[in-house]
Amino acid sequence: MAFWQHASAVVDDGAQIGDNTKVWHFSHVCAGARIGPDCSLGQGVFVGNDVSIGRNVKIQNQVSVYDAVTLEDDVFCGPSMVFTNVYNPRSAVPRKNEYRRTLVRRGATLGANCTIVCGATVGEYAFVGAGAVVKGDVPPHALMVGVPARQIGWMSRHGEKLDLPVAGHGRATCPGSGEVYELSDHGLRLMSSPESKA
Repeated sequence: MAFWQHASAVVDDGAQIGDNTKVWHFSHVCAGARIGPDCSLGQGVFVGNDVSIGRNVKIQNQVSVYDAVTLEDDVFCGPSMVFTNVYNPRSAVPRKNEYRRTLVRRGATLGANCTIVCGATVGEYAFVGAGAVVKGDVPPHALMVGVPARQIGWMSRHGEKLDLPVAGHGRATCPGSGEVYELSDHGLRLMSSPESKA
């Protein structure tokens, strides 16, 4: 099925939107946007021209995805979270040629009211807590909270906090999925999952 849009939504000619994506009330998708299938854009969402959004991305109400932002598959953007694209904006100083690119990798969660300062890469399956302010790169699977955001733990692909220290070594099993993870000097990696044993 083709994408669906609410009668109050505006989708500019030229926008590429995948099958089964829903664009809800009062949202605006610009002509250059590229949005994959099975996504949901909540009420009041704005998507700029130079934006790429993958498959099964959930963007909750009142989020603006500005130019130079890329969201990979399965990203979750909580209500009213914020992206920026200029580091030092001034109304009287044009800086459209100074946009810093932001990349949110597969499966990451950006909590309600958090802010991602431009130029950051948020790693796969990272979890940014509500209200946090991210000013730099986030490791895969990292749990980030606070202003400025700091890492307080590790999250599984299932979205469960793992019983591991922020730094060091160890193994932990996700209580939700049964997946086993190993922490080393190289970061966190998935060791095994119930599916791989079937």
